[in-house]
Amino acid sequence: MERQINITRSFDKVAVWLFALLVIFGWLSIYAAVYEAETGFVFDMDTRYVKQFFWILAAVAIIFLVFIFDTKFFMFFSYPIYFTTILLLIVVLIFGTTVNGARAWIEIGPMRIQPAEFTKYATALVLARIMSSYNFKLFTLRNMVKIGVVLLIPFLLIILQNDTGSALIYIAFVIVLYREGMPGGFLLVGFISLVSFFISLVYGSDVVFISLIVLAFSIYFVSNKLNSVALIAILAFLSPVVLLSVLNWLKFSNLEIYQIIVLSFLFNLPLYLYRGYKKRDVLIFLLVVSVILTFTFSYGVDYFFHNVLEPHQRTRINVLIGLEQDLRGAGYNVYQSMVAIGSGGPIGKGFLQGTQTKFKFVPEQSTDFIFCTIGEEWGFLGAALVVILFVALLIRIIVLAERQKAAFSRIFGYGVASILFFHFAVNIGMTIGLAPVIGVPLPFISYGGSSLWSFTLLLFTFLRLDAERSAQL
Repeated sequence: MERQINITRSFDKVAVWLFALLVIFGWLSIYAAVYEAETGFVFDMDTRYVKQFFWILAAVAIIFLVFIFDTKFFMFFSYPIYFTTILLLIVVLIFGTTVNGARAWIEIGPMRIQPAEFTKYATALVLARIMSSYNFKLFTLRNMVKIGVVLLIPFLLIILQNDTGSALIYIAFVIVLYREGMPGGFLLVGFISLVSFFISLVYGSDVVFISLIVLAFSIYFVSNKLNSVALIAILAFLSPVVLLSVLNWLKFSNLEIYQIIVLSFLFNLPLYLYRGYKKRDVLIFLLVVSVILTFTFSYGVDYFFHNVLEPHQRTRINVLIGLEQDLRGAGYNVYQSMVAIGSGGPIGKGFLQGTQTKFKFVPEQSTDFIFCTIGEEWGFLGAALVVILFVALLIRIIVLAERQKAAFSRIFGYGVASILFFHFAVNIGMTIGLAPVIGVPLPFISYGGSSLWSFTLLLFTFLRLDAERSAQL
């Protein structure tokens, strides 16, 4: 008992207070979102604020449960916990309940449990276990395959549940990999891919490819200071362009400009590769490979967007990037959310005084769109306070992770920070129109037992590890 009391006292008080403030803020916001002036406060288990109250009590019980286990428990049982959550994801696909189009819930009496929420916790544990193993090296084929499988299995199972938002969370683990030695070039490639994705949707794959060709030549010319080799390269590229353009003019062909450029690039591809091999010119290889990969990715995006995504998913993306304005359909939630946040002004309309909230203009305003309730009733100051609390918690977690003596604790800490950051950034981005609506809850604030419990498990497991860092090896 004395040991447990000492552990409790060793918990990082800053993180605990930030957690408590966010949970309290969340409960007040949920109460405001479902409040009805005619009935006032009613202690009814059918109301969301009462349910959330009991789920908060259950979260406190989870915190005390975490106290009981030795820190070694989380490492030794990481694989059983992971495989248990994977089994639950499979059970959901067979026996699960469909809510809002996602078959992601298991009904247990009056409760619904979402296993995908707890799989994030299990995945963070297993990644920490793998990457903290003796003499671990990130960039070996065996280790990369292990990490890829651990991330890919839950990702695919959750995609099959039609819960895209929960699946995309696994992208966040790239932050953990970066901290543990992944080169920044991989993040740059990811950023370029994301930019190419949106450019492909807005302007088309052809514009992406033409822009890449111009950029690649520009980089090569600047690097070689327009010497004879660079001039030969551009003449070699322009010759087919001129020839095909003349054939077009003479009506012998009917090619589009992007087709002419593609054909010219393919015609000169052997020359570029030979030049790179003969002169050991690494820059040529990098530029050619970059153009080919981005070209393939861009056209893949086009195919995926028009042939794989459902119509409502395409509409959501088009609304996000401004190609469509569907205020009665896919864009309705975001539009009403932005109206609610904007109407709050600097200091808000006051607690329980939000008109957008009161008259239910924003669907899911106690779950995915809870931030618009905060913005309307508490204004810019209240919204800024929530953002500050989240940023402070994220910074605190990173500070604690960096002071860990054990690699397992450090890696798990970064896993916690990555998951919370992704949820925080995407959820707030959804409500203000900067991210697509993918059904991601705001940690500790959105209504829901599964999400609250999983976030509590993540945070307090890490704080439990931190509390005994002096005993870590």
